[in-house]
Amino acid sequence: MTPKINFHELAKLSSAERAKLHQRTETDLSAFELKVRPIIDAVRAEGDEALARFAREFDKAPVQASEIAATEADFAAAEKSLDPKVREAMEFAAFSIRKFHQDQMPEEMWLHEIRPGAFAGDRSRPIPSVACYVPRGKGSFPSVALMTAIPANVAGVKDVTIITPPGPNGKIDDATLVAARMAGVSKVFKAGGAQGIAAVAYGTQTITKVAKVIGPGSPWVAAAKRLVSHVLDTGSPAGPSEVIIFADDSINGALAGLDLLIESEHGPDSSAYLVTWSRRVAEQALAAIPDYWKQMSAQRVSFSSTVLGGPIGGIVLARDEEDAIAFCNEYAAEHLEVLSKEPFAYLGRLEHAGEILLGEYTPTTLGNYVIGPNHVLPTSGWARTASAVSVFDFLKRNSIAYVTSKGYPDLAKHAHALATYEGFDGHANAVSELRNKILKLPAN
Repeated sequence: MTPKINFHELAKLSSAERAKLHQRTETDLSAFELKVRPIIDAVRAEGDEALARFAREFDKAPVQASEIAATEADFAAAEKSLDPKVREAMEFAAFSIRKFHQDQMPEEMWLHEIRPGAFAGDRSRPIPSVACYVPRGKGSFPSVALMTAIPANVAGVKDVTIITPPGPNGKIDDATLVAARMAGVSKVFKAGGAQGIAAVAYGTQTITKVAKVIGPGSPWVAAAKRLVSHVLDTGSPAGPSEVIIFADDSINGALAGLDLLIESEHGPDSSAYLVTWSRRVAEQALAAIPDYWKQMSAQRVSFSSTVLGGPIGGIVLARDEEDAIAFCNEYAAEHLEVLSKEPFAYLGRLEHAGEILLGEYTPTTLGNYVIGPNHVLPTSGWARTASAVSVFDFLKRNSIAYVTSKGYPDLAKHAHALATYEGFDGHANAVSELRNKILKLPAN
């Protein structure tokens, strides 16, 4: 029996029903937070022993407290066992990722003359340390290691750590270890889920506390990030995968159906919609998807069909072009793929998305792996205000100012007036005749 695929006609939905289509699995993390809090408390109290226990309990991995860190032997074994074709593909991807993020780097410092004798600008400096979270629950993701650790390295972060769940054999995924080395990272730890986030937030006997954590994860990871956000910069929210395939009447609907399966196969907690105002495109996609499922593994079909037949997935038929664009902007998807013979015709009206992939030759797969822009993207609607992971996530800016003796008097006069109005005597005195006397400046 072919699984059902939702077919939503926006013209027939109430505003409440339409709003339900925008929900995500991360909309309410309160239930996860209740379960995550004791995990965090245990890691704070027990350190590596708790990490090993949770690895055995949650990951079904035979890990001992003395085995949390990857060893040189682990790296060597991974290099030896990795399929050469996979390594070649990773090197190809790493080059693109590094080149993109190198081009993204801002100038180290700029200083402009804002007013005569008054200069101001910014100076960029790397953050001191970061942990890159590489998930593993529904597969292994060396691409995440590349996408997070390479820009950290490009930005100049001196202390980069990778945390990732161990596999059932108690080991770290071989490709992830090789990816770490490609990215210049030697510290990789068996610490997944909420316990991994707690470990980098508070530190353990093996894992050093860091300043920031970056990387996508499950609602458990998202909940843990929220609970430790007062001691750790948790970056932009990056949860379960989500995509909108925006398609106009110029394309074959079978292509839209093919690309709809890319993100829907990530897991049952993903979100995936085809949005079009062409009934022909919608019906062609609907007809093609079951045949595509026949060419996928049972596990991936299970994930994809759960998403496309569940409450936050399927095919959306909009009233018209404007309605389709409005839906996309309301949703603010992690990935937004624009299928059209003329994709740039829509770009100016598509406001909110983690990434926008344009045209029939730019499927999300390419964005996920080899084009270069980062695939760690804001989810759960955060694309309205947040951006893809970039070198800027690993940099901080110092505002720089310099005023000359010629520029000082005019600025001081106006600053004195504002400080006096706001009642700050010390502020006002610092730019008054008191300073003029010390610096031997002419009286105002």
